[in-house]
Amino acid sequence: MAFQPIWDAKKQFIYSHEALVRGVNGEGAGWVFSQINSQNRYSFDQSCRIKAIELASKLKMKSMLNINFLPNAVYKPETCIAATLEASEQFNFPVNQIIFEVTEAEEVVDQKHLLGIFNSYKKQGFLTAIDDFGAGYSGLNLLAKFQPDFLKIDMELVRDIDTTHSKTLIVESIVNLSDKLGIKVVAEGIETTGEYKRLMELGIRYYQGYLFSKPVFEGLGEVKNI
Repeated sequence: MAFQPIWDAKKQFIYSHEALVRGVNGEGAGWVFSQINSQNRYSFDQSCRIKAIELASKLKMKSMLNINFLPNAVYKPETCIAATLEASEQFNFPVNQIIFEVTEAEEVVDQKHLLGIFNSYKKQGFLTAIDDFGAGYSGLNLLAKFQPDFLKIDMELVRDIDTTHSKTLIVESIVNLSDKLGIKVVAEGIETTGEYKRLMELGIRYYQGYLFSKPVFEGLGEVKNI
């Protein structure tokens, strides 16, 4: 795993770290995901959760921990939750520090199943997030049925937002909608101070990207002065 900080611009501290899968020799996520198939998807999903929690505990992480999950890998939410709870207890990492996020980039075959997963997680005290919002398959249809704790705006909407009026209007609408639904917004993929300043003007509080810190392989990144 590599960990990348999520910065709270209001309180000026690292709110969370996202666990990003890597190969044992530091190979990128693309290399890892290229080896996932229908036969090993479930075991891969479970292994990632357990490894993220184990490593976060070993590194004495005090922030929240974002863990990605593959909705098509979760056959029974209760079984997956049981393994997560067991890992949390084994490695002494609090359940209320975990945020489960699903990426919009993976096509959800059964949306009712995804809603069941989300609701099961919330009942157990986990926070939830939709990643890559604005880039994938679900969009507003999913948001109408389930309101997560966080929306993470896809980096393509963030890129060059300070010089692209249409992106500013779209992100502004997402922020306004999220505020009305009681959802916190994270802007990811921030690379320039111009992007950061424009997003701050739009009222976004949480940030993730190379401007703040690159992912750190088996370590915790620090946010430099912005």
